[in-house]
Formats: sequence, C-alpha cells, structure tokens
Amino acid sequence: MRYVVIGAGAIGGATGGRLHQHGLSVVLVARGAHFDVLSRDGLRLRDPDGEAVLDVPVVDNPAAVDWTDDDVALVATKTHQTPAALEQLAAVAPNEVPVLCLQNGVANERMALRIFPNVHGVVVMLPATHLEPGSVVVGSSAITGILDVGRVPDGVDELDARVAADLSGASFSSQPDADILAWKRAKLLLNLGNAVEAACADPQSGAARALAERARAEGEESFRAAGWTWTDDASFAERRRGILAPWRPANGNDRVGGSTMQSLLRRTGSTEVDYLNGEIVLLGRLHGIETPVNALLQETIRQMARTASAPGTLHAQDLLDTLERHP
Repeated sequence: MRYVVIGAGAIGGATGGRLHQHGLSVVLVARGAHFDVLSRDGLRLRDPDGEAVLDVPVVDNPAAVDWTDDDVALVATKTHQTPAALEQLAAVAPNEVPVLCLQNGVANERMALRIFPNVHGVVVMLPATHLEPGSVVVGSSAITGILDVGRVPDGVDELDARVAADLSGASFSSQPDADILAWKRAKLLLNLGNAVEAACADPQSGAARALAERARAEGEESFRAAGWTWTDDASFAERRRGILAPWRPANGNDRVGGSTMQSLLRRTGSTEVDYLNGEIVLLGRLHGIETPVNALLQETIRQMARTASAPGTLHAQDLLDTLERHP
C-alpha cells in the first residue's frame, strides 16, 4: 500500500515523513517553493532529538502520480483548499481510492463524499510547525502525535485497521474508531480558540479565556441545535494522557502556535477560519442560534489574512468591548 499525501505542510509533511522514515511507500504532493525545495533538497524533518533529511518522492500535482488500486490518498490541505485538491484528485485517481481526511473541522469528509465513496476521517492531534519551504518541525520524538481513523459516516473496516497499524509503526499513536466524527467535532470545539491565539497579543489573559469560552459555548449550543453529538472533554483528555507531552524545542525551534497563526505568519492571504469559527456561524444561521463571538473571530482573522497583518497584534479586551458595543 502506498500513501499519497496531498498537502505536505505541517501535518502532511510530518505524517508522510514519518511513514517514509519507517519504510512505508509514500509520495508527497506539494506546491510552489515548498515543492521546489522538497524535490531539490528533500524533506527536513526536525524533532527535539535532532533532524533528518528525507528523500521522499514528491510531485507538484496528483496528475503526476501513477495511480494504482493499492494507493491511499491522505488529504492534509487546509479545509479551504480541499475543493481544489479533490477536483485534482478526482481527475486522475480511481474512484474507489480510499480518501483519508487529516484535517481540522468537519466539512472535509462531506466534501469528499460528494465525489468519492470510500472516505475516512482522521482525528489529528499532532503539534507541528511548517513556516519555511522544505522544513517541518514536530515537538515530540518518541510518539509524534495521535492519528485515529474511522469510516465516514461511521464504522471501521479492514483499511482503518491497516492504516492504524502502519501509523502506529511509524511513531504515531493510532487506532480505529467507529464514531470518528464525534471525535472530530470535539476537536473542532477545541479549535475555536485558535482565532484568539492567532489574533491576540495576550492569549493567556482573562479576556482571551473569556472569548474562547464564549466561542465554545456558542459551538456547543449550535451542535445541539443541529443534533450533533461530540466526544466529551474527559474522554478527549484521556486519549491524550501519557501520549502527547508538552512541546519540546526541536533544534531551537519553539512552537509558534496553531495552524491559524502559522497561516498568518506565512502571509498566505487566507486561513481555515471559515471552517472553524465559520462552521459555528453557519450552524447558527441554519438553526436560529446567535453566534456573535464566532462571527467576530471569523471576520477578525479574515481581515488579518487579507491585509497580511502579523498575528498577535490585537487585544482580547478590545474584542470583548466590540461585542458589548455590537452584540
């Protein structure tokens, strides 16, 4: 079985790099300067114990892959990039190719199911950083992260067991889970605070915590209105316990923040906020739930991305004051 990793950034690069490092067949799909450096110099994968330069096969488009029935597509783009990635994949890959979504949010699997019948969700608990072409940094050496997998909408099959075994043999903690979407919804609730972390100079302040808590409360209310279930915090914490340790510097590289902050740092012009806080805004509009905190965080990050603003330039109390003026 060969893993074709579409989107070789922080998550895709770390996953594909580790699989390759442990003897699995991997092809990375990357773009622009990242592809140029990967194809010329290899993938520089750094962890707290050192770094490895990995000569992983890389292409700049799924059309450059010689697809077979033994391939698995690991989609690791940001969610707002998923439609384009799926269109490219559908043009060249077998329709029955297993599509695994290693992504935040809960929209990717639905997008994939419109095109492909064999879709699996992956819950990603993998602190990783990708800020420069050709380089990915992870904060753990022994266990790189948690990547649980299951069919969508539910259940597990032989592929889930095989993928989990491969990932477990490549320094990840991975297990099949029949209710994978409940875990991904729980992860979405946690990710609602990414916007606060990315926007605010004081992400640990009481005002910042209040913003994040109010965003989550709106998320839970919207989930209930939509009839969605999610994994409780205690189960989520138990799954992480003893596996994900605090970030350790990798060759002097401290963690700079989550995916939203990294997008702002790279000045990409866009982030996945429309599928994090924006997912709650959408649910609220569909089910008659007010979501002013998530709407404000969504528009704040959108504006910062459009104007190439540096992260951490706002203050949480100012955002709270805006909510009071315009509830």
